[in-house]
Amino acid sequence: MHAVYDVQKCNAALSKSRLPDLVYSLNPYFGCEHACIYCYSPSVFRNEAVARNWGSFVKAKKNIAEVLAKELQRYNSGVVGVSTVTDPYQPAESKFSLTRQCLEILSRKDFPVSIQTKSNLVLRDLDIIKPNKAEVGVTLTSLVDEIARKIEPYASTPDSRVQVLEEFSSRGIKTWIFLGPIIPEVNDDNENIKKILEIAEKTKSRVLYDKLNLKHWVLERMAPVLEQFSQGLTRRIPELVEAGSVWWKTISSRMEKQSRELSINIEPAFK
Repeated sequence: MHAVYDVQKCNAALSKSRLPDLVYSLNPYFGCEHACIYCYSPSVFRNEAVARNWGSFVKAKKNIAEVLAKELQRYNSGVVGVSTVTDPYQPAESKFSLTRQCLEILSRKDFPVSIQTKSNLVLRDLDIIKPNKAEVGVTLTSLVDEIARKIEPYASTPDSRVQVLEEFSSRGIKTWIFLGPIIPEVNDDNENIKKILEIAEKTKSRVLYDKLNLKHWVLERMAPVLEQFSQGLTRRIPELVEAGSVWWKTISSRMEKQSRELSINIEPAFK
């Protein structure tokens, strides 16, 4: 599947963020062609048509760099999350370079940035992502190609994402891993989680972890793939991932124990 590209103008570049450690959010694109089956970003827009077609379209905000430059003249400095509801380095970025344009402006205005991606395209911008001005976060759900391809069909391979962490860490740039979502009977096995934590140790990366979040329309989109992993999993998952479940307490405790053994910094993404 190839996403349909379109361009649009935006009236604002930055929005206030409610995420931990972020002051602003910057999303150069609307839509994300990585088409991860578990993504709950579409639920933010409360639009069923958007949610059902998420992954099949990308709208590039062609004037976002110009709008951003004007906003920074009157905004106080603060950490900018790039991006929070779409991947800033999805394949469309190769065509439009909007993320790069925005990062160049933010760097000149001395606004720190926190980048989160599933793409090794971020390595293209090594020249403008500098220590003390930026941190790079990479989402890792599974290190098994077959599993990653089923749940994140058009994102970069797990190995190439690990390479991103290694490269930026070696250059003295702060890195972190988003370990999530952790999905019962899909990527919650001890070996997978331990290997990801070992990568965190090697790259000196902080780890934020989270379980599957069943926002509106998510389970429906996931169902065909979940049944490939385990018959009846779609039916069982809601109870497994509910707040305070035995499953999640077990997973969380195991990760916390492993992180102490490895001496890495690990914490829930959403406390």
